Amino acid sequence: MSVPDSAGPVSAAGQAPPDLSSAPAPIVQGEPVQVTDGIFVIPDRRIPIVPNVGIVVGERAALVIDTGVGPRNGAYVLDQARRLAGDRRLYLTITHFHPEHGFGAQAFQGAATIIYNRAQHEELRRKGAAYLDMFKRMSEHIAAELADVEFVDPDVTYEGETRLDLGGHTAVLREWGPAHTVGDQTVLVDDAVLFGGDLIETRMFPIAPYMPPYDVDVDCGRWIEVLGASAAMGPRTVVPGHGEVTDLGLIRDVRDYLAHVRERVAELRSVGVPVEEAVARLDQEARARWNTWANPEWIGFTVRAFFAAT
Repeated sequence: MSVPDSAGPVSAAGQAPPDLSSAPAPIVQGEPVQVTDGIFVIPDRRIPIVPNVGIVVGERAALVIDTGVGPRNGAYVLDQARRLAGDRRLYLTITHFHPEHGFGAQAFQGAATIIYNRAQHEELRRKGAAYLDMFKRMSEHIAAELADVEFVDPDVTYEGETRLDLGGHTAVLREWGPAHTVGDQTVLVDDAVLFGGDLIETRMFPIAPYMPPYDVDVDCGRWIEVLGASAAMGPRTVVPGHGEVTDLGLIRDVRDYLAHVRERVAELRSVGVPVEEAVARLDQEARARWNTWANPEWIGFTVRAFFAAT
């Protein structure tokens, strides 16, 4: 995959992701917040290109979920994990391959057992270099964090599902893609706390990275199914990829939005409305209906992804 020469990825219709040139530096910082006994989150503070980072501390081992963008953030997350876990064995996994979630993994090499699902690892190999270039162009702050990135291979890969017994906490890693990405993964801890990555984001329009010809693997229809299955697991606490930690209602909210866009696209296509007119109509409708959500620039990407799939 290659990337255009513009400041960021651009769709076939010329739509670019949100402008991040004036955003703060994407630095993971602050103390881990205990969500429930032994399960911590370093909050993203709603700063772009900063994820919610999870740390699950068991009696024998600890699991880190996502790293932040670049080696400096990865090192900070590793330090926080060591502080909480002491001399326990460390594991690292990522919810998907995108830079802010996994491009700090090199800090964990040799310090933790790194676990990816196979599709996630293959997607990183196919797209990692292009996404590195793409994200560097978004802002000087982001480029600075990515300057010394080195891609690392996992120590363990799995297909379908794998379980980690941390001692007193059990984490179930499950691959779901294609949805937001080909290798999407959730982590369900003790059947109660779900780390959902960018399948779910609080008060933000979902990011559908439909950017032909550079990346067209997003599958919004499958995404709806994944959210339905995730909700059926009944987690009490939901940790999104970005935004505030919340409850099961978030999964339903994101699913309802995607299902609404799918339905409206089908209606408009059935009467011959062209894609760009549909984008304009649904952008206006969605901004009005979900008027507390951030990043409305992503509405059009979702509309185009559904058009391309039908």
